[in-house]
Amino acid sequence: MKNLLFISMFLVSFVGFSQNNHIVKIEDGRRVLLKADFTWEYIDLEKPVTNNNQETTTKTDKVDTCALAKDFEEPKLNSKIQAQLKKGRATIKHIKKKVAKDYNCNVEDVTLLVASEKKVIGSYTFCANGKKVFYKRTGNKILEKGKLF
Repeated sequence: MKNLLFISMFLVSFVGFSQNNHIVKIEDGRRVLLKADFTWEYIDLEKPVTNNNQETTTKTDKVDTCALAKDFEEPKLNSKIQAQLKKGRATIKHIKKKVAKDYNCNVEDVTLLVASEKKVIGSYTFCANGKKVFYKRTGNKILEKGKLF
């Protein structure tokens, strides 16, 4: 009886997953429904209206959400831990380079706000391009918090 129930649940879920339809946004902003039988149709028939003046002002405005004091100094990190991390290229300099690369800015524009680190793990808060970003270190691997890859 359990086997029959298991097989029927498997078949029902298999049929449900095999009939996936996908919604895709195309270049002009309209959404398209891609069906499992290799057909498609527009969900939005009209192109969305955008105001070009409003878009350019939002792109040029730079909002500083860090709000650092003028006499702010970065926290000092444990030199013994940093020496051990040098072999794996996971020192604070390497992490700052990664943050600068991810947020398209110079290394000088990246400021360390808060750091909590041990030999195996570390948690860092940076200000990059006026935005607070959070990174974590596990061993020698550096990732932005909330991202798997």
